[in-house]
Amino acid sequence: MKQPLEKVVAQHGPTVLRVCRVVLGPHDAEDAWSETFIAAMRAYPDLPETANVEAWLVTIAHRKAIDVVRAAKRKPVPVEETPDSHTTLGIPDSEDPDLWAAVGRLPTKQRQVVAYHYVAGLAYADIAQIVGGTTDAARRAAADGLKSLRRNYPGAIEKGAS
Repeated sequence: MKQPLEKVVAQHGPTVLRVCRVVLGPHDAEDAWSETFIAAMRAYPDLPETANVEAWLVTIAHRKAIDVVRAAKRKPVPVEETPDSHTTLGIPDSEDPDLWAAVGRLPTKQRQVVAYHYVAGLAYADIAQIVGGTTDAARRAAADGLKSLRRNYPGAIEKGAS
């Protein structure tokens, strides 16, 4: 029997928010998180009981993140300051801005795969379905991302991806 959606949100919501933050950054993550669970609420009744709920939610979050990136490209709105403050939940070691900057400089696919594997704990096979491609390609993107982090921020692996 499937859990009520409220329990699914409580159980997986923090992971989905962390993934959104790593993929999109802190400013767009909350919107993607909200959109993820709105979409999940609509589709949850039809989700098979045997489904990997966390992978399913990360897949939805991935698609919502793509929507946010596409929308930002269509409608850039420059602002000097954001009107509200953001939580640091999901920002890898928020007291270490160099780590966040190193992760942010990774190519999109590497950043996504690192987030989905090391933040959400998803298997490479699930990640391949989310981002497209093969399991080996997802594994390679993660390895390349970690190699880049080691090269550009030596403390990243010990602090953020362990």
